[in-house]
Amino acid sequence: MYSLGVDIGTSGIRAVILDEQHTILAQSLSAMPSRDTGYAQNPVDWWNTFEQVIFQLAKEFQQKKKLKLNSVSRLAIDGTSGTVLLTDKAGMPCSDALMYNDPRAVLQAQLIKTHAPENTAAIGATSGLAKLLWLFKNGQYTNTQCQYALNQSDWISGKLMGKFGFSDHNNALKMGYDAQNHCWPDWLTTLLDEQQIPTAILPEVFSPGHILGTINSSMARHFGFAPNLQICAGTTDSTAAIIASGARKPGEAITSLGSTLVMKVISEQPIFDQQSGVYSQPYGDLWLVGGSSNSGGEVLKQYFSLQELSQFTELLNISIAQKQFSMLNLDYYPLSSPGERFPIQDSNFLPRLTPKPEQDIQFFQALLEGMADIEKLAYQRLLELGAPYPKLVKSIGGGSFNTAWSYIREQKLGVPVLLADQEQAAAGSAILAQTNN
Repeated sequence: MYSLGVDIGTSGIRAVILDEQHTILAQSLSAMPSRDTGYAQNPVDWWNTFEQVIFQLAKEFQQKKKLKLNSVSRLAIDGTSGTVLLTDKAGMPCSDALMYNDPRAVLQAQLIKTHAPENTAAIGATSGLAKLLWLFKNGQYTNTQCQYALNQSDWISGKLMGKFGFSDHNNALKMGYDAQNHCWPDWLTTLLDEQQIPTAILPEVFSPGHILGTINSSMARHFGFAPNLQICAGTTDSTAAIIASGARKPGEAITSLGSTLVMKVISEQPIFDQQSGVYSQPYGDLWLVGGSSNSGGEVLKQYFSLQELSQFTELLNISIAQKQFSMLNLDYYPLSSPGERFPIQDSNFLPRLTPKPEQDIQFFQALLEGMADIEKLAYQRLLELGAPYPKLVKSIGGGSFNTAWSYIREQKLGVPVLLADQEQAAAGSAILAQTNN
């Protein structure tokens, strides 16, 4: 079986074809059009970029393997967690989509807090539910126009099938879905009723990897897929990356080192804690427990060029190899702007970046140490809440290849820090598509 995984990121879309041994046979990547619209994106841009990626993939698959897309049996898509758009019955967007990090729904988040229990991922201004409420409050449309509230992967999958109103329980979590009881909870439907929002707008939710249906015939012809290509329920980008990493057992942890930091550990029990931004999502028969920090690579880019980042990393690598490296321990908390989500949840939390060393390479090292301290604090907080402390940490994201950073993290965490089996979230979605035989 050949499966196709698609990863819809913030700035681009990647597609990967895997065989049953999870070997990458072909892959493609295309950037999204840049739009100066803050935290919003036009879903049409997603679709246009998706088309480019699939057509590029078809060419590479043909050139490398002498195969066509009609040999692919299944397809699954992942997208950014908490990104929300409203569509009409035919799947046409009613407005731009609010992205995963859109912070504008502050009043809606306060309203949610008066209804929601603590064991929900729908808390906070960046939750999918807060965005749904904001869109209805501020959109120039009527309730009858908007039929569905969807995430990125829901919408693209729906366009391929020619039917909408489906999601998976990872993407639906931040909309308020109860993954423990497998339902939309009463508190949520009560809240929507009070806001005069039809509860039918909520999608039907399936397990990631569940076969939703087959591709629409016109779409099959358009892309060159087989008419019986099965479209599977997707997942979030972070979960897809974890699937690709190879982490499987309780106590194995995954840190995503991208623009932001995401720390999650596999646990036998779900854990929720609003005060520190911790939530849980199903991972097969287990649970992924953790959260996302606003710290990460975006902070590094504020202060250093890519050339400087590469140069300073190499110098740190040399000092480590020659056993001349020593920690600065300046107690930094690197953030690109005020506000933190996890392991501290405080919208007014200030970055801590002093004292600043005279040498730029030391400032760079202090930033790396600060982010490693945040990672350690995150896993310690999860331990306090009842999750296992990591036996090992698998690293994903662009920062995972920074060997100096990995060394610093390993010293701080006290456990092995390893590279993921597969780096790309798209590969995780392709693996997910193979899970239901």
